[in-house]
Amino acid sequence: MTANAPLLELRDAVPSFEESGLMPAPYNLRIMPGECAVIDCRDFERAAMFADLCSGMISLTQGSIKFMGLDWSTLRDRQLNALRGRIGRISRSSSWLNLFGTHLNIMLPHLYHTTDPFDHVVLSATELGHRFGFPGLPTSTPDRLSGADLARAACVRAFVGRPDLLVLEDISDTLPEENILPFLEMMTAARDRGCGVLWFVRSAAAWHEYRKAVNIHMRLLDEGLFPMRVV
Repeated sequence: MTANAPLLELRDAVPSFEESGLMPAPYNLRIMPGECAVIDCRDFERAAMFADLCSGMISLTQGSIKFMGLDWSTLRDRQLNALRGRIGRISRSSSWLNLFGTHLNIMLPHLYHTTDPFDHVVLSATELGHRFGFPGLPTSTPDRLSGADLARAACVRAFVGRPDLLVLEDISDTLPEENILPFLEMMTAARDRGCGVLWFVRSAAAWHEYRKAVNIHMRLLDEGLFPMRVV
């Protein structure tokens, strides 16, 4: 990735409708290092599909999507895994595996996609757990945690490993109020070191306190992605 290059760039990217259900229209988006893009989208599934699109998980019929200067469509599995290891994601569906404790669920994506030593991942995840109100990492299976604790755990999982891009689906209805400030502080700290943020929201209330720090505001509708004025 060259200096002053976009961190994430969708250039007339038309997703496969069969794979995504997204309108086969050209999508354009450009996020520079340290920028925050807020995407209004009331539909959970549409937001998740667009997040998948930006993460190189949906085929294109035309156009391109590049992350850190690399075109998703040109990469092999090992390269894809390494690049996805640079993305921290909060998923509305969360994809929690009840075969494992929540602590392993938090760490497994990072351990799978990167070569970071296990001890370093444990330390990072534990420190983040403290930031979000856990006494340590929760070891119970995810199905035994409350919705609030799962939201906290989702935040920890997203921020582990100092990601270069945060893809954040809206969990404002389940994240406890006392965790909102730590969430915004962690997001700001990540941006200060050059991490980009793609933040899906369902209402203005979800990002009202952060509005002045937002660089890009767009709306994702059935018809495609449309720029909005940041006010």
